[in-house]
Amino acid sequence: MADALVGGSFLSAFLQVLFDRIACPVIIDFFTGRNFDDQLLSKLKATLISVNGVLDDAEEKQISKPAVRKWVDELKDAVYEADDLLDEIAYEALQSHLEAGYRVRNFFSFCNPFILMKKGMKIKLEEIIVRLEHLVKQKDALGLREGIGENPFSQKTPTTCLVDESGVYGRDDDKKAIMNLLLSNDENSSNLGVIPILGMGGVGKTTLAQLVYNDKTVEKWFDLKAWVCVSEEFHISKVTKDILEEVGRHTCHDKTLNQLQLELKSSLNGKKFLLVLDDVWNDKFADWDILQKPLKFGAPGSKIIVTTRNETVASNMCTVPAHHLKGLTENDCWLLFAKHAFDDRNFNSHPSLELIGKEIMRKCQGLPLAVKSLGGLLRSKRDIGEWKRILKSNMWDLLNDNILPALQFSYHYLPSHLKQCFAYSAIFSKDYVFEKEELILLWMAEGFLVHSNEDRQMEEIGDEYFENLISRSFFQRSSLHPSCFVMHDLVNDLAKFVSGDFCFRLEGDNSCKIAKRTRHLSYVKTEYDASRKNENIYEAQLLRTFLLAEWSSIDNEDMHDLLPKLRRLRVLSLAQNRRITELPCSIGYLKHLRYLNLSATSIKKLPEIVSTLYNLQTLILHHCKDLVELPSKLRRLINLCHLDIRETILREMPSQMGKLTKLARLTDFFVKKHGGSGISELGKLQHLQGQLCIWNLQDVLDVQDAITTDLKGKKHLKELELRWNGDVGCSLHVKAILEQLQPHTSLECLSIVGYGYSKFPDWVGDSSFSNIVSLKLSGCKHCCSLPPFGQLASLTSLSITEFDGVKAIGPEFYGSCTSMARAFASLEILRFEMMPQWHEWISNVDGGAFPLLQQLYIRECPNLTTALPGDLPSLTTLEIEGCQQLVASIPKSPSILRMKLKDDSRLLRLVKLSHGLFRFVVDGFHCLNSLLEEMQQMGGLFTTLEEIEINNCDSLNCFPIGLFCKLKTLRISRCPHLTSLFAPEADHADLTSLSSLEVRECPNLVSLSIGELPIPNLTRLLLMGCSRTESFPGKMLLSSTLTSLKIWDFPNLAYLDYRGLQHLTFLKELEICKCPKLQSIPEEGLPSSLSSLSICLCPLLEQRCQQEQGEDWPKISHLPNLEINFQNVN
Repeated sequence: MADALVGGSFLSAFLQVLFDRIACPVIIDFFTGRNFDDQLLSKLKATLISVNGVLDDAEEKQISKPAVRKWVDELKDAVYEADDLLDEIAYEALQSHLEAGYRVRNFFSFCNPFILMKKGMKIKLEEIIVRLEHLVKQKDALGLREGIGENPFSQKTPTTCLVDESGVYGRDDDKKAIMNLLLSNDENSSNLGVIPILGMGGVGKTTLAQLVYNDKTVEKWFDLKAWVCVSEEFHISKVTKDILEEVGRHTCHDKTLNQLQLELKSSLNGKKFLLVLDDVWNDKFADWDILQKPLKFGAPGSKIIVTTRNETVASNMCTVPAHHLKGLTENDCWLLFAKHAFDDRNFNSHPSLELIGKEIMRKCQGLPLAVKSLGGLLRSKRDIGEWKRILKSNMWDLLNDNILPALQFSYHYLPSHLKQCFAYSAIFSKDYVFEKEELILLWMAEGFLVHSNEDRQMEEIGDEYFENLISRSFFQRSSLHPSCFVMHDLVNDLAKFVSGDFCFRLEGDNSCKIAKRTRHLSYVKTEYDASRKNENIYEAQLLRTFLLAEWSSIDNEDMHDLLPKLRRLRVLSLAQNRRITELPCSIGYLKHLRYLNLSATSIKKLPEIVSTLYNLQTLILHHCKDLVELPSKLRRLINLCHLDIRETILREMPSQMGKLTKLARLTDFFVKKHGGSGISELGKLQHLQGQLCIWNLQDVLDVQDAITTDLKGKKHLKELELRWNGDVGCSLHVKAILEQLQPHTSLECLSIVGYGYSKFPDWVGDSSFSNIVSLKLSGCKHCCSLPPFGQLASLTSLSITEFDGVKAIGPEFYGSCTSMARAFASLEILRFEMMPQWHEWISNVDGGAFPLLQQLYIRECPNLTTALPGDLPSLTTLEIEGCQQLVASIPKSPSILRMKLKDDSRLLRLVKLSHGLFRFVVDGFHCLNSLLEEMQQMGGLFTTLEEIEINNCDSLNCFPIGLFCKLKTLRISRCPHLTSLFAPEADHADLTSLSSLEVRECPNLVSLSIGELPIPNLTRLLLMGCSRTESFPGKMLLSSTLTSLKIWDFPNLAYLDYRGLQHLTFLKELEICKCPKLQSIPEEGLPSSLSSLSICLCPLLEQRCQQEQGEDWPKISHLPNLEINFQNVN
């Protein structure tokens, strides 16, 4: 079992790719051609097999033996050389095959120019074999043996249940969560409760389990407790024996698994037990099924806690959702760091080290393991100089032995094909946010995806690899971008460590020389960088990957110089660099290129020579706003799998696109009447998946062409958009075209734009499309009725826009749902927009529709007059704009949270509103006062409101804030008759919750005496467009609790009144913008608490605040954050 668990060598997977390449018929034909030694290929293979046998042993020994590491690096370099050479041979063979008109029979004739020109390849190969043979001879001297390899886990110390609680910080909430699950009242349940604690290595899973295990309440709750450290070497007999010895308190030798399980059953029978299985790696469900059989004989309420870093383990074993353990907060990290660095909880005795210590501590990113390792390293050091040197040094290189072991175990556990995939991620800078597909396509370009099954797409294999790395916590979902991923800094360091010199990030001040053996490079260049960065790259001529970071300062001239020198490239990304407007013709030298990303560049067209890059798999041109055409011979890129041309200005495709039979992703296809590619070309692309948008369907003249596309047979398409441009008229031909563009029922998202007939084909809305979750119909101006979308079981989002012909929505919209299913059973978001003739919405007579609807938007439907659905139990957001004729009650909903009313609809009946409403927006209401009166009559209904926004309401003259005791944020803008912010009765209102106030463009506002009101927690105030104000604050008394004050667009403001500012003792941020008459900073200065000042579009004031020269400069020069006219000064 141990052998199965321990991953193979990093190089093993790469060698397998090389073995496959050696077995390729094109390569074999080349070596058996005339005047070539047919033994060379056999000799190369034999040499590689010889080194392959010792790779596992070398993988382990290189960590502690530099000579072995050097040997492994030399071997990698030689293997890369061999791969490049074989790939070049394959390219030349393919090129000759294509350009000779597929004359295969004569390809290897004596006079073939390919053979005559490439005899130098034989010499290159002989040199590579000599290098490899030299390395083979060294393996014995290095002590490398076949089939051997120290188990990387054999030295790992097993865990115990004991814990020093005085050294644990920040785990109270986590402990409480686990305790609640342990002590839950499930005595009547026959199921064995399994609670996984899931997290990356070093985050503290074992510590949390120890805290729970030793709790006194837990001690009393269970009859028996057992702690077993499982670790990587998972043997069912051993784990069963360990559990039995824990609960039976006697040793068990020489017993079969059956005997052990019978004894364990007897020991646990009828007893409520707690078992902790710590550090579980084995994710085979069958093994777990066998292990748990005797455990099921315990009493109800028995529990198992499993700690693991593998999501598959957690999902296989759990009976409740896994508890995901996160890193520690900065404060808790600091307490832990101080304890290990000084055996103290503070730095009182060493104040000079505190600031440096905190900077060092932050490098640990919340990992307790790293915090303790760093603290322990610094424990014996008291000299501030030593601490500074450590802070500025390459910390992680210094601490590989102390910080990385927990992560190295995870790495060693990986199979060889995942090791190279993970190591490649070292090319990403720290905190880089990446998409799954992005990395999978890079892996594919580098040849990392092992294609053992012809029925599986490479993307499927990559997805499997990626999910495996996620489950082992190497990648984590981004908290800011949930669809994207990041690597923890320590994981990034591990990737950098295992990749060595072969991956290099040229960024910031890192301008050191790139190693000659470097193959993968990411590059950040700013306009201030010295040219030596470019010179460094010129030396790295063996690069396979060149990733230019977003917004780097690099241009056409740089590319013209670089590309001829980087002929080994497989990956080239220039994404997000607007200074790139063209590619040099030297791009044609890149015979190995598989991945070309030019997204968001300013490129207008690609040179025709791109069509000779026969190995190209991925071409990304997304967001190339200036791109007008693709190469005319694009069809020659027969290995192209991904073509992303979203958000370009392309309007036609090159001819014969159907020859790109390997295309798996084609984002857009532009139909053209004459020339280019017709829609029938899509029929030849059988492997399309993901998303596809078909443009210019008005140019499909023959219905037979639409039939030929065979969208119905493309079961892997998940998103489809069908677009007609312009007013195509109400013709049966349009309907016939859409009829034949019926997709496969596995489709998940459908969008139809500009369809011209009065009725949709029957397949639109048919219940067989049970996988559709999103549906958008727009610009179908001649349609008079809507399809029966209510019967789409999985539909969660529906948008209907610009349906000029629809006058009523009735039963046909809901469809013929069965008695067991409600119409729109899954719908969560519904939008109706720009439907000028729609006047009636008839709810389904049986009721019960929209049970899960959360968001309802009705915009620009000026003739809608009658009722909305009466009962929407899940509605949380309601927005109604431009529906001036609507007279109806708000839909009954116990959970409505956000409501927006705009343009004076007559929807004033609020009696059914939720008591949970917390955000309310009104815009363009001329009768707002009557709405506020209705609110007042409803008493405490609006006591939950936390955010109110009022815009463009002529009738508002003061705001009844007393109605809203929980209000946190108030925004009022463009209310010309507002004279006083608060009504007189506000003196007695409860305003303790109000923290943010914004008033914009209310020219008649004269009273803002919020300092006299009981607003103890107001921290943020923004005032804009107060045209009458000459002195500020003046009579506007401000709350002393303000931390942020913004003054914008005061055209007549001449003075800042220090008397109104001096009591703002908590003010941190002050912005003054567009105050052209403001002359100076107060003579007394600004509040001493201020740390940030921004001044813009205030010419008189800016003159006085000029750095070093201005008269007011001494008053503001001390501020750490100072911005004048959009320029950072300090």
